[in-house]
Amino acid sequence: MRRAPALLINTADIELWPGGLLRARSNADARALAHARWVLRRKRDGRYLAVATAHGVLPLVPRLMREDGIEAALDALDQQALAHRRSAVADSTLLPLSGLQQRLAQLEIDADGYEATTGLALEAEPAQLHLAGFDRYRRPLWLRRSAARGWQRLQLAAAAEGIALDAISGYRSHAYQLGIFERKRARGLAMADILQVNAAPGYSEHHSGFALDIGTPGEPPADESFEHTAAFAWLQGNAGRFGFQLSYPRDNPHGIVYEPWHWCWRAGSPVG
Repeated sequence: MRRAPALLINTADIELWPGGLLRARSNADARALAHARWVLRRKRDGRYLAVATAHGVLPLVPRLMREDGIEAALDALDQQALAHRRSAVADSTLLPLSGLQQRLAQLEIDADGYEATTGLALEAEPAQLHLAGFDRYRRPLWLRRSAARGWQRLQLAAAAEGIALDAISGYRSHAYQLGIFERKRARGLAMADILQVNAAPGYSEHHSGFALDIGTPGEPPADESFEHTAAFAWLQGNAGRFGFQLSYPRDNPHGIVYEPWHWCWRAGSPVG
């Protein structure tokens, strides 16, 4: 069996994960995942929908063909198989922003007013992402290819100087960001308070595949205390050499709280 590349193939509603990276949640899943080249995973809740094996597509849910976005996901699977055989996988394709207005309306967020107030830009999701290693929780870390290379080199350079860096999170889908808002609203948080900490769905740099949250062992994740670590001091002095910049310093114009852990790879950086 030819090994699938370490890519996440992205569609509006469904992600295609390479086999061997997802954990089985039942005995039936375990048997199916053992033979999977690709796993089709619903974005809004992480449900495994089907696996693609050497012998075809095996459904893991009833009425697979009624799933939202399944046709687009199967088309992407076919296109990836062709591209892999030709060794010509495109890396710059972005997904359309269809459906985003509906997500924002669900949260009663006016897109025009939000953009004018924050200066944040819409971030389309990439059609594919590259495996950049694993995060602190042993979850696959997905980034755009340039950002993945930059992160790996940055992490190795820091380690060579005795600085341990780990990733907290990388790419997030629009659907995942919407879930963050829905859970916080269910806990009774006001929308204005949520928006100080989280960008609205469609406006987070994490959607782009270029941003990641960075931590260091022994420190809590995504906490302002990271500012006082040797790891943060090293990043301030060296991250730029690898193409990364701090996105939300103190008193940033976007109204986002200070995030010393959030760094973004910028196009045109030394690590292309």
